[in-house]
Amino acid sequence: MDDVALVREKLDLVALIGETVGLKRAGKNFKGLCPFHSEKSPSFMVSPERQIWHCFGCQKGGDCFSFVMEQEHIEFVEALRFLAKRAGVELQQSPIATGIAAKKDRLYEANKLAVEFYHYLLLEHKSGAKARDYLNERKMGDKIWQTFKLGFAPDQREALTNYLIKRKHFKLEELLDAGLSTSTRTGVIDFFWNRLMFPLYDHRDNVVGFAGRLLTASDSGPKYINTKETLIYHKGQTFFAIQATKDNLRKANQAILVEGEFDALTCFQAGITNVLAVKGTALTELQVTLLGRYVNKVTMCFDGDRAGQEAIKRSIPLLEKKNVQTTVVIIPEGKDPDEAIKNNESGFKQALKHDIPAYDYLFEQSLAGQDISSALGKKNVVDSFLPVAAAIENLVVREHYLKKLSNALNTSYDNLTREIERISRHQQTQEGVLAKSAKPSRQEVLEEYLVSLIVQHEDPKTAIEQVADALSSALDKDRAYQKIIFHLLEFINTIQRGVFDHKTFLHHLPEELTLVYNKSLLFPLPKLTPEAYLAEIHKTATQLKEMYLRERIQQLGKQIKLKEIANEIEEVEKLEAESGALAKQLQGISSK
Repeated sequence: MDDVALVREKLDLVALIGETVGLKRAGKNFKGLCPFHSEKSPSFMVSPERQIWHCFGCQKGGDCFSFVMEQEHIEFVEALRFLAKRAGVELQQSPIATGIAAKKDRLYEANKLAVEFYHYLLLEHKSGAKARDYLNERKMGDKIWQTFKLGFAPDQREALTNYLIKRKHFKLEELLDAGLSTSTRTGVIDFFWNRLMFPLYDHRDNVVGFAGRLLTASDSGPKYINTKETLIYHKGQTFFAIQATKDNLRKANQAILVEGEFDALTCFQAGITNVLAVKGTALTELQVTLLGRYVNKVTMCFDGDRAGQEAIKRSIPLLEKKNVQTTVVIIPEGKDPDEAIKNNESGFKQALKHDIPAYDYLFEQSLAGQDISSALGKKNVVDSFLPVAAAIENLVVREHYLKKLSNALNTSYDNLTREIERISRHQQTQEGVLAKSAKPSRQEVLEEYLVSLIVQHEDPKTAIEQVADALSSALDKDRAYQKIIFHLLEFINTIQRGVFDHKTFLHHLPEELTLVYNKSLLFPLPKLTPEAYLAEIHKTATQLKEMYLRERIQQLGKQIKLKEIANEIEEVEKLEAESGALAKQLQGISSK
C-alpha cells in the first residue's frame, strides 16, 4: 500500500470532517451544513463506508485529501503531509513537491528564516536597542517578545536579502516572490527596514508574512506596512496572533477580535488570551469560516473611531450568516483596546463581560444621528435596519426587533412587516432567477434519483434487475447518470453468484464517472420499507422510459418532416415504422 492509500485507510473521514462540521446520522451516511458555502438546510453528506463526501448545494466533493485541500486552500502534497502527520503515518516516499507546492515550501522556509533573523536582532544585536527601548516604553514584557516572535528590521537596507542569499542560498526571485525583498531603480533591497516586526502565521503555524511598524513619528513612511499579497499571504485569510491563541480560542469557545497588533499583544499580556487581530479591516468570508472552526461566539472590540464602527457593521452580517453568535464591546476610556487597558484594565475587562448582542448594536447604530420625528429620518432608519431584520431566521427574535423599531419610530408593526415582505419578495425573485437558470431537467433529476436508489439499496443486484426490462432498450447514453445506468446493466450480467461489490464495479466504471457515482452514494433518500423501496425503483425507471420514448417519438417526427420535404420516401417509411413501434410501447406503459 502506497503512502496515499495508507493515509486514506487510517483516517476516519467522519471524525476529520466532524471537527469543523456538525454532522448528524442520515441512514448509512452523515449530513450537515456545508462549510464551503452558506446554506440553511443541510446538503453536505459524508459516507463512512466509502470515506467520501459531497455537497448537493455547491457540488463539491471527494475524499479526505480533497476536503483538506478545499478547506485549507492548499495543494495535494501539503494535504498529504498534513494528513499523514494526523494519521501517524511516516511517509516512506518523501513527496517531491512540484510546481506551486514546491514554490510554497520555499516561501515558507524563507519567511521562517526571516523570523529568526529579525528576532535575533531584537533580542541580541545592538541595532535592535531602539526597538527594545520602544517595547519597554509600551510596557511589553519579554514574554510577549518570545511568544509572538517579535523582531526588528535594521536600517541597513540589504541586510536580510544578503543573509538569505549568501548564507542560506536562496535565489533572488524567491525573496521577491515571498515579499521579503523589493526591486528599486538602484537594485534589490529589503522590503522592511527600520521597523518593529510582527510575524504573521496561518493556523497551521506557517509564517506567511509580516507587519512592520515605525518606531517614531519622525521616521519616514507609513506607520504600518504589510507584506504584499503573495502565493502564501492573503490579508483576507489572515489573523495576527492565531499561532499563539488558537488553543485558547477553543477552550473559551469565544474569539475577541481587535484591530491592530498592539491591541492583541496588550490583551494577551493582560490575560485575555483568546484574542485575534483582524488587521484593521472588516472581516472576510474566509476569515469567518476559519473562526467557525474554533469558536461559536465572536466578540468584536474594534476602535471607537468611524472606521472601526464601519468595520463592525460590515462584519456582523457575515458572522450571522455563518451562524456564529456575535456580540460587540463598547470600549471605555480609550479609543482602542491597547489604550483602554493601559488606562483602566479592570474597566476594560468589565466591558468584555457586558458585551451586547450584534442586533442590539446595529439597532442603536441605525438610530444614531437620525431625526426620527421626520419622515426622512424614519426612512433612513428603516432602510438601514430593516434588511438586517429581514435576514433574522428566528421569528421570535425578528418580531422582538420589529416591535422595538415600531415603538422607536412610532409606526405600526404591520407597516414594518409589509415592508419586510417586500424586501423578501425582491430577494426571492432574484434567487429564483438564478435557480431557474441552473435548474436541471426532470429527466436529469429522475436519473440521479434512480441511480441513487440502486446503489444505496442493500442488494444493488436486485435493484438493477428491477430496471433492466424497462430501460435496457430505451436508454440513451448522453448524460453521466445514463452512462452509469448502462454500466450497471452491463455489469449485472457479469455477476453469476454472490453480491454486488462497489469496489469491483468502480474498476469497470470509466474514471470520469467516479465522482458522479460517489455522489449518488450520498444522495439523501426517503425512508421506505423494503417492498416500497423496490416499487419506487420500478416506478422511477418506468417514468424515465416513458420520457425517453416520448422524446424519441418527437425527434422522429421532426426527422420525418425533413425527409418528406426531401421526398425520401423509403426513409420516411422506416422512420414512421420506428415511431409506430415506440408509440405502441408508450401506449402499453400508459395502460398499466
